[in-house]
Amino acid sequence: MNFEIPNFVPIIPEMFLLAMALGILVLDLFLPQSRRGVTYALSQFALLGTLLLVVVLASDQVRLSFSNSFVADPMADLLKGAVLIISVAVFSYSRSYLSVRDLYKGEFFVLGLLGILGMMIMISAHSMLTLYLGLELLSLSLYALVAFNRDSSVSSESAMKYFVLGSIASGMLLYGMSLVYGVTGSLDIQEVALGVSTAILGGELDIALVFALAFVVVGLGFKMGAVPFHMWLPDVYHGAATPVTLFISAAPKIAGFAIVMRLLVDGLGPLHADWQGMLLILAVLSLALGNVVAIAQTNIKRMFAYSTIAHVGFIVMAIMAGTEPGYAAAIFYVIVYAMMAAGGFGMILLLSRQGFEADNIEDFKGLGERSPWFAFIMLLLMFSMAGIPPTVGFYAKLAVLQAVVDVGLVWLAVFAVLMSVIGAFYYLRVVKYLYFDKPSDDAPIVREADMGAVLSINGLAMLALGIFPGILMSLAVAVR
Repeated sequence: MNFEIPNFVPIIPEMFLLAMALGILVLDLFLPQSRRGVTYALSQFALLGTLLLVVVLASDQVRLSFSNSFVADPMADLLKGAVLIISVAVFSYSRSYLSVRDLYKGEFFVLGLLGILGMMIMISAHSMLTLYLGLELLSLSLYALVAFNRDSSVSSESAMKYFVLGSIASGMLLYGMSLVYGVTGSLDIQEVALGVSTAILGGELDIALVFALAFVVVGLGFKMGAVPFHMWLPDVYHGAATPVTLFISAAPKIAGFAIVMRLLVDGLGPLHADWQGMLLILAVLSLALGNVVAIAQTNIKRMFAYSTIAHVGFIVMAIMAGTEPGYAAAIFYVIVYAMMAAGGFGMILLLSRQGFEADNIEDFKGLGERSPWFAFIMLLLMFSMAGIPPTVGFYAKLAVLQAVVDVGLVWLAVFAVLMSVIGAFYYLRVVKYLYFDKPSDDAPIVREADMGAVLSINGLAMLALGIFPGILMSLAVAVR
């Protein structure tokens, strides 16, 4: 038997992140409570070091490793870079909140790093087995994070719901992939695509493949939070500690998008005519329910949860188009969405302090008087989420609408615009509270210096990328 030594170069960033996560886990056992800042600093170093490795090793070539189960290509490099940058912001926003609530523990950062490692593996998966391993590494980290605040019964209840529903969805996805393996005889995504194409050309499309596709779409729909598989999302967003909600809402959506691209587009691409109709239903339902139900929310975390569902509808629309401009628009949109979500929850953390949770929309009343600068940052974030020019959210939605119009789905574009107009109401309601209502709280806004700087950059990026959208869009087009 011949043993081939795998090429470790493409997976160096993942190996470095794993080594750092395990090292931080061991070191944290010996650190006194007063030195917890070391864990935070090392976690940020791990993320920035991994980002540097991703950038240095980036190439326009497709590099396969570990018996073709791991791929490093331009799309993987871009998405990993986005995940790491957003994760740096997430950790920065979370530190102050965790400190004042006696939750400043190494487990949060270690679980976060392992979850990020899972995302990177998902993004680079070239085998259904690798994809599933990365997904489970992320999922198990998220389950533990949701239950991180052990003194909160609400967090424990949310974690149980998330675990049960997530396990069911993972099982359905795994069953769907096992059926695909049974029909094609391979776990390699490229060989799966070849096997499906051969079956279609030979007129021997197995009914098992249709069932497999249905199970895969259901599993992916749950992981993305698309209607009608969204049941977990509002409860988890509301029940988890806000830093955990922040973590769940941002970077994992990029990883979820990546597995849709790897599995549906690259692996089951020949079945586009079949899964296009399924995604169409998910997109329409997500746009409608997400925007309409968000209007009735008074808790801003639940409002952002339903807002997320609506944004997922746009991402699914772009993928459903099945064209290269559509895929590029989806990449652009999912990165922009993750930035917006990170900034939105970062503002909640900014206003929260010991003994006070700024999780109601009315808690933002009069922020324009209390802190004009951060009110402006929140304004940019809300405008971008609503898709109002000149923020980047407008161009993200415009790119998706252009993609679906190009494939003749004009009615869907009109419907999406209508839902966006409805959705603008609840975003502009927050802006109204910022500037036209008297403050409900006159307590000073206390923040760490790095949090204020990162949050400011996050908000200003919404404007900068809106004025110069070609910077990110050219990258999205190039990697597809």
